[in-house]
Amino acid sequence: MTLSVGCHQIAFSPTKAENLSRILEILDHTDAYLNVFAEYAMGVPPEGLSKEFVQNNAEPLHGGFVSKILEKTRQKKSSVVFTTFLKEGKAVFNAAILVDEGKIAAVYKKIHLFDAFGHRESEFFHAGRQLAIAEIGEFKVGLAVCFDLRFPELFRSMAYKGVNLFIVPSAWFTGKYKLDQWRTLILARAHENISYLVAVNQAHPLFVGHSIVASPLGYALEEAGEDQASFSAELSEGKIEEANRLVPTLQLSKPELYKKWQSRS
Repeated sequence: MTLSVGCHQIAFSPTKAENLSRILEILDHTDAYLNVFAEYAMGVPPEGLSKEFVQNNAEPLHGGFVSKILEKTRQKKSSVVFTTFLKEGKAVFNAAILVDEGKIAAVYKKIHLFDAFGHRESEFFHAGRQLAIAEIGEFKVGLAVCFDLRFPELFRSMAYKGVNLFIVPSAWFTGKYKLDQWRTLILARAHENISYLVAVNQAHPLFVGHSIVASPLGYALEEAGEDQASFSAELSEGKIEEANRLVPTLQLSKPELYKKWQSRS
């Protein structure tokens, strides 16, 4: 079984309505079944996020931003992963949402907030605490967001639950060595878990671009440059099975030992 994935590397504007229009227009014209957009889809100013900006743009799950994307996937009989500033009571989460043909299949609230390189996401977001896993066809999909890539235990936890396709909307800022880190982490997370990994980043000038579809054998199946672009890739369940025969890391892993070591620390 194969799955057609469209990756849409956009430089989102500070205007939520404008970004929503771009997403809907792309969904109207894409031939891919599963489409993936970058982090901060509700918008990001040139100077970066602020608490006021996040609060002013945040919406509940039944708000207009999510509802319009739901309706578009219902019309097109397609799937999409996108992000929102998800409002729940007084809390706001940096959330990735997987929608399949008009229905919400999974909601992931970013666990590892970006408190690094001078940024403090924890000043405007609450951290999530749960995995988000769903099935699209024969693929078991696990969601993560951007900075999560630096935490291999998150991806291994999903792999132990059968996930073979990670989707990671991102807003990976530019900076010294940042592109090298981005590429290294994506390819490593895919290969060590014998899974596909689709990481869609925002484009220049704020972010490094280079959205990647990583194969289970740890190479870039498709990769964009730094500018705005859309591309697609065909993911094959057979390639996962082949990689598992060649490098059966999940079968050879020793989680019971790891837990024992952690309990003694």
